[in-house]
Amino acid sequence: MNSSPVSRRRFVQSTGALGAVLAFAKPPAVLPAESPGNRVVVGVVGLSRGMAHVAGHLGVNNVEVAYVCDVDSARLANGLKTTESKQPDRKPQGVGDFRRILDDKNIDAVSIAAPNFWHTPMAILAMQAGKHVYVEKPGSHNPWEAEAIVAAAEKYKRKCQMGNQRRSYANVIEGIQKLREGVIGQVLFSRCYYNGARPSIKKGQPGQPPATLNWTLWQGPTPERPYKDNLHPYNWHWHWHYGGGEMANNGIHALDVSRWGLGVDYPKKVTFLGARYHWEDDQETPDTGSAVFDFGHCGASWDDSSCNPRGGEKLPFVAFYGTKGSMLMSGGNDYTVYDPKGTEIDKQSGGPGGGDIPHFENFSAAIRENKPLNSPISEGQKGSLLCHLANISYRTSSVLTCDPKNGHIIGNPEAQKLWKREYRPGWEPKV
Repeated sequence: MNSSPVSRRRFVQSTGALGAVLAFAKPPAVLPAESPGNRVVVGVVGLSRGMAHVAGHLGVNNVEVAYVCDVDSARLANGLKTTESKQPDRKPQGVGDFRRILDDKNIDAVSIAAPNFWHTPMAILAMQAGKHVYVEKPGSHNPWEAEAIVAAAEKYKRKCQMGNQRRSYANVIEGIQKLREGVIGQVLFSRCYYNGARPSIKKGQPGQPPATLNWTLWQGPTPERPYKDNLHPYNWHWHWHYGGGEMANNGIHALDVSRWGLGVDYPKKVTFLGARYHWEDDQETPDTGSAVFDFGHCGASWDDSSCNPRGGEKLPFVAFYGTKGSMLMSGGNDYTVYDPKGTEIDKQSGGPGGGDIPHFENFSAAIRENKPLNSPISEGQKGSLLCHLANISYRTSSVLTCDPKNGHIIGNPEAQKLWKREYRPGWEPKV
């Protein structure tokens, strides 16, 4: 897409033309031009969580952030200023349309921290343009997208890492290995927990979007809806049209570790019990509840308390229960092992290997040296699928029976309708 700045502005302003970028379906015949000194050159999209991406990438040796992008010009200006202060020797560009980044043949990777509904469509376009992709969790808005982004990484042979950073925590990796070695015997069950103190999102008021926000481009692949003042920049999470509630926001982190430790892929049955209990407002997703996953020979659960921090409870982020004891993880770079009587027999915490940077280091090493990704999208999306299935169970008030070979829903037409969403004309991802 070698359009002029003027033609590009007109392109962005035209809703009907937004999907024209999908016309290119093959990546360039060659990889992006080799960066000087084997430098990995990155563009970061979405400058809320994306500023942590900027810091993470710049915490890795020989990585350059060449672009920062946001559809809100005020946030873009602040993000550009911050990035410049962290990278004074290489001035980044600030753009409002992520496709400007895809046009640049010198870009090696796109780092996606835009809202959930953008993850898969943006990632596929980036991989089609020959870019490697780092994508925030959950990486997909629905089960169909979870399969599509995996297919794209395979077809276009791009590195695609999901932002479930505990996959790169040294002590967590060690703890999972000890589970494999039988430190607590046969692992039978995993329990995950999340708590918070989220306030009401209130009743959104219709009106004109802020002058700084490109509302049309913010919505991107989603069918267009009028602006409400309680959606942007964060509370879109709690509307099915845009997000996946707390399951896709925080559940994915714990359930990814849970599934990893259990050594399972897809469930046989999924159910969710809960509701929006705390506030009378616009939130559509539950604030309290439990999701349960049956894998046949073992199981897992996720307990959500988004609006009550349950201060008296000290429940672990993830717990594993086996025939010879248990292992608890706090959510940081740690694990603790107990025997059946509750006596602590092993503990590891702290030290190197926590936080965001090790995950970004692994991503850069995969690009430079073809090292294995710690969380390739094919693995990450198995965890995301658990979250999507739990949400579908909640939305249909049903226990889902799934094919353990691929997680597909069996014998439930109402639930199967939620496997895929509708897209704005021209924006449906095509692999």
